[in-house]
Amino acid sequence: MATFELYRRSTIGMCLTETLDEMVQSGTLSPELAIQVLVQFDKSMTEALETHVKSKVSIKGHLHTYRFCDNVWTFMLQDALFKTEDCQENVGRVKIVACDSKLLTQ
Repeated sequence: MATFELYRRSTIGMCLTETLDEMVQSGTLSPELAIQVLVQFDKSMTEALETHVKSKVSIKGHLHTYRFCDNVWTFMLQDALFKTEDCQENVGRVKIVACDSKLLTQ
């Protein structure tokens, strides 16, 4: 299964990367094993989001900027309103990165 490395820039991905870097620096972990852990993280995040997340969210806001590069859409929204069935949340600024999931099967 091919994966994107998008989730490495999430909070949990950044913490994992920092921890792996510290372990490589201290000699506790080899660089090769650290890379394997990151690849597994990418696969696990993709699988978890595909199989466990069933919620739907609607988003409304002012589109500040958008771009499409290398089959990746990036949207920058201001004054966004996120709505689910149960609640809604206002966010001042948000960046949304979207990739075509069909590219993962190639």
